[in-house]
Amino acid sequence: MAKKLYVGNLSFKTTEAGLRDLFEQVGEVVEANLITDRETGRSKGFGFVEMATDELAQEAIKRFNGFEFGDRALTVNEARPREERSNNSFGGGHRGNRNRY
Repeated sequence: MAKKLYVGNLSFKTTEAGLRDLFEQVGEVVEANLITDRETGRSKGFGFVEMATDELAQEAIKRFNGFEFGDRALTVNEARPREERSNNSFGGGHRGNRNRY
């Protein structure tokens, strides 16, 4: 069963191909994704790699957590499920004018 890993502290120059190549040193990579800013397209410095098996994922964590890649020490661990966000990102819902009523 495939296992998704979080990879943090990536150099902003890292490419998806480079990330895939690194993790393929351990074994089969199902998918490698860098997370980018929607407006600029620039990397946010983290991504996800899906390894083909749980065993390969555990080996990748052991091998690459703290590994120097692009002059940075990587953070590699099991990815957690994405948390749901509410539609109201400002909280409270008043958006500035409290004396409107």
